[in-house]
Amino acid sequence: MTPTPTSPPPPVSLAQAFWFWLKLGFISFGGPAGQISIMHQELVERRRWISERRFLHALNYCMVLPGPEAQQLVTYIGWLMHKRWGGVVAGALFVLPSLFILIALSWVYIAFGEVSVVAGLFYGIKPAITAIVVQAAHRIGSKALKNQVLWAIAAASFVAIFALNVPFPFIVGAAACVGYVGGRWSPHTFEIGGGHGASQTSSGPALIDDHTPTPDHAHFSWAGLMQVLVAGAVLWSVPMGVLYAVFGWGHTFTQMGWFFTKAALLTFGGAYAVLPYVYQGAVDRFGWVTPTHMMDGLALGETTPGPLIMVVAFVAFVGGYLKALLGPDNLFAAGALAACLVTWFTFLPSFIFILAGGPLIESTHRNLKFTAPLTAITAAVVGVVLNLALFFGYHLLWPQGFGSAEAQTLSSCQWQDPLCMGFDWRSALIAVGAAVALFHYKRSVMQVIGVCAFIGLAIKTLPL
Repeated sequence: MTPTPTSPPPPVSLAQAFWFWLKLGFISFGGPAGQISIMHQELVERRRWISERRFLHALNYCMVLPGPEAQQLVTYIGWLMHKRWGGVVAGALFVLPSLFILIALSWVYIAFGEVSVVAGLFYGIKPAITAIVVQAAHRIGSKALKNQVLWAIAAASFVAIFALNVPFPFIVGAAACVGYVGGRWSPHTFEIGGGHGASQTSSGPALIDDHTPTPDHAHFSWAGLMQVLVAGAVLWSVPMGVLYAVFGWGHTFTQMGWFFTKAALLTFGGAYAVLPYVYQGAVDRFGWVTPTHMMDGLALGETTPGPLIMVVAFVAFVGGYLKALLGPDNLFAAGALAACLVTWFTFLPSFIFILAGGPLIESTHRNLKFTAPLTAITAAVVGVVLNLALFFGYHLLWPQGFGSAEAQTLSSCQWQDPLCMGFDWRSALIAVGAAVALFHYKRSVMQVIGVCAFIGLAIKTLPL
């Protein structure tokens, strides 16, 4: 057994940190929980760049903010170690590998999606994604719904979005108000814990240890806050102004930038929580993609490194490609530009939140008035994600819909062909098998997706 070190590791330069953040961008599979687990293992246990307590303190406040918590946590630690440029480098390298990978995979999907091999893989992956979303609702709910009040908030959010079609921003706002008021009237009802199951054992002294003084650059100052806010405003308004000047307000590029800026401010509770809002806009309102595209995009997002919210890059690429936003001879360029623009507008607020709020977070311990609204929002997210699972299940199991002409002409179908039937029983069996693997056998997301993809490929290519 390796003895616990008694002295902190040597200082880490920005160049050394750069290569680690780049590596992390390529290995950050598994969604927020998996990514945070990898960071905990690498940064707390193995490299000892930051102590357990400081790591969890940063994580708890990243959970309060809108945006992808894993990417924000990377940005926070990079900023704490190497000032603002350290935060920018860490946060950007966490995103860029997944952006380039998704652009490539999105092009393969949209250009060759009808090829039997690709179609077969996605035929098996989509039922797995439905099971994964159900598991996400269960995972969030098992941690968040600790009392009847939180159960009631979850139920109300489900009814609001499923039956009343209430926009997601209103659900988030209402839940935050309930949490704020409830935190004052009944504090114990809205208390939360953090940690994502991280280990409480000591790995030895860290570079940023429990009692390490706050670095000079991490102290709050009004001048520093204004610098970040002004820089953020410029970095948002200049590209948005260029889009408006070149294409006009109604153009798809401009509307994507504006829409995903709003989405970035509503991602309380992780990517699964904001996906319904993305669906409402990208599918129902703007028609950039179809429900099938959205499911396939989530499948790609689950199988690539980086934040799951990177599915927005897939949405943008497909929308830009199919709408030929740069003309019929520049389809790939239109999709790639749309993906890059959307990624910029989606993640820029996260950098601003961390660089502007980091000094306050370092100087302020956990306060219920900040965490109580998060507790209520997280409860509401459970209902929203459950609605998302039903949305996926409907489009998966009844691909032509209940009342379509295709679904009503079963007499002309062979029962062996599930895509000709109203109910796709083969997808249902794959989904049930994926759920059993996830819930009962505790298999990883990547294992389940891989097996289901193989099954889908076999169904599509073998003469069964």
